[in-house]
Amino acid sequence: MKKVLLTTTAVALTAGMVSAGDMSMSGSISLTYGGFGTGSAAAAAKEDFSSEADLNIAASSSTGSISMSGTLEIDEDGSPSAGPVVVSSGAFSLTYDKNDVGGGLAEGNPADGEDDNYGDYTIAYSAGGIGFSYTRDNESDDNVTAVSYASGALSLSMTSKDENGAKASSGNVLDNGPVETIIAATYVTGPYTISLSGNDAATQEWDASVAMASGDTTVTVAADEAEVMKVSIGYTAGNMAVTASQEFNGDDETEFTVSYTEGALTFGAAYDSGQGTTAHYGDEAQLVVSAGYTDGDVTVAAKGNDQDEMEVSVSFAF
Repeated sequence: MKKVLLTTTAVALTAGMVSAGDMSMSGSISLTYGGFGTGSAAAAAKEDFSSEADLNIAASSSTGSISMSGTLEIDEDGSPSAGPVVVSSGAFSLTYDKNDVGGGLAEGNPADGEDDNYGDYTIAYSAGGIGFSYTRDNESDDNVTAVSYASGALSLSMTSKDENGAKASSGNVLDNGPVETIIAATYVTGPYTISLSGNDAATQEWDASVAMASGDTTVTVAADEAEVMKVSIGYTAGNMAVTASQEFNGDDETEFTVSYTEGALTFGAAYDSGQGTTAHYGDEAQLVVSAGYTDGDVTVAAKGNDQDEMEVSVSFAF
């Protein structure tokens, strides 16, 4: 009889746990040979094996008018850490993720030339075409406030940035960011998309572009305050996608990408002449070629660039 009572109690407790919220688990495992750098930093080891393992345990509750979700993250270092925590009710939401919230707070680290999200929390509202968000970093007091409105073919936005004291999670000082307000507008009419944006920085920067879509082809013409004009063409046909662009009156940069997919096989190549003015590594090198093959849940991928960096990986996700 005691065993029956214990079992009944356990079932009741388990049912209570399930009804109170949902739980899920996901992760990935990969083995890599070689190495790719990032931005202006070359790969630390070009001929070596490395492995990564990530496990994410997510839980959420939405039984009442307030919803909440959170994630526990564990990687190959064995140190668990809390992922983003989101609390929402109706059109309002609060997201907290120490030193890893985007929301516009992303300044380049001089060590690698990459962007580093360093915000701590974001408060957001979205309803009836109106959007508002406020992102702040507690350590530096840097913040970004954004307001947007969309109605039919017209979209408007205004973003105010104050990033004078950006700091990475490690405490290293990042590049000082802007103190500026950006106003942008986009209007879609038929096959045309017209975009305008400008800021109140000392250089009075602005951008304008017109894109026209026709069948499988999209042509975009853009210009900015430096009188640099850029013409881009994108074309998709069957398993192949190609993009090409050319800048004029500036550094005359040329960009080209091509990708091809045939069943489980994928191939790609990307070229950017602007990345050759100074040394860039990894996926931001001047020339990058890649290939991949998927067999069930396992993916084999290989890529190389013009900086003699090569990387081959085998991975799966669950």
